[in-house]
Amino acid sequence: MPKILNERSGAEIKNVIFDFGQVLVRFEPEYMCEKYAATKEDVSLLSEVLFDRLYWDRLDAGTIEDEELLEEVKKRLPERLHVTAEKIYFNWIYNLPEITGMRDVIKLCKSKGYGVYLLSNISKFFANHYKEIPILQLVDGFVFSATAGCVKPSEQIFEHITNKFNLTPSQTLFVDDNITNVKGADKFGIIAYHFDGNARSLYSFIEKLA
Repeated sequence: MPKILNERSGAEIKNVIFDFGQVLVRFEPEYMCEKYAATKEDVSLLSEVLFDRLYWDRLDAGTIEDEELLEEVKKRLPERLHVTAEKIYFNWIYNLPEITGMRDVIKLCKSKGYGVYLLSNISKFFANHYKEIPILQLVDGFVFSATAGCVKPSEQIFEHITNKFNLTPSQTLFVDDNITNVKGADKFGIIAYHFDGNARSLYSFIEKLA
């Protein structure tokens, strides 16, 4: 699969939309858990249970609240790990290492006069704390699935962000590591780039754009 699904002929890029996890930062549950858990066994268990997609898909959709999630998680954990689970959950946003080179990619976009936006399947908790993430201080506008009421790769969420910021799809580049989301953006008419973790390649691609 090529990185660019459909580079529309003659398109002039004016805006770039980035995904968040695994594009701007590393989202690694075990890394987050080992900051607070004492043993490898506890790290493994907490990572498996606390970051289970059973809960996080609902967080992304905005259909479960923080305390409800923690109540369900605690049912699957020994009591001795309950406090640790809470610490991890309410501090994971501070344990998101930036992907090397992506800050430079954003700066390149801004030097070219592009609008820079974030579109992420992510929770209300994150939406309430995103300003505390250093790299996001470089971003012009945000759409979070939990507060938007729709998730990638639905047509609705791409329609939502383009309408919210008055973006022309054919003049917009979307960067995501999830091929399903990339295909959804392409179907909507946005130029879609499948990010493989190589910030240098992405930088070179954007550098060559008109």
